[in-house]
Amino acid sequence: MYTLSIVTPEKIFYEAEVTSLIIPGSEGYLGVLSDHAPLITAIVPGKVRVKDTNAKEIDMAVSFGFFEISSNHATLLVDSVEFAKNIDLERAREALERAKRRLADAAGEIDLPRAHRALARAKNRIRIAGREDE
Repeated sequence: MYTLSIVTPEKIFYEAEVTSLIIPGSEGYLGVLSDHAPLITAIVPGKVRVKDTNAKEIDMAVSFGFFEISSNHATLLVDSVEFAKNIDLERAREALERAKRRLADAAGEIDLPRAHRALARAKNRIRIAGREDE
């Protein structure tokens, strides 16, 4: 068992004692159990699966960020996060279409990295809201 904090720029989204965690690292999915070796890694859009102390699995959609674990305390710092069960699929589809239009109409006046990040986030939310396994 270890402490997990999931933090966005706005707030502490989730904080609890957990028994395991699966996160989307930049090199692939990573499993984290108690007494994990110290680690810092980049996070990409994907599904986070937390197993709490009651063995309940909780799925979340995350965007870009970083993960750090040391001395049985893990911190997931991400741009955005939401529980999979709370994703508004229609809103996610609208965000996807907006991002696609922004990229298609790009005339050098948009922030391309930001537009690509919005596109990745929308695709991830749709995939997770569709309850597809990865």
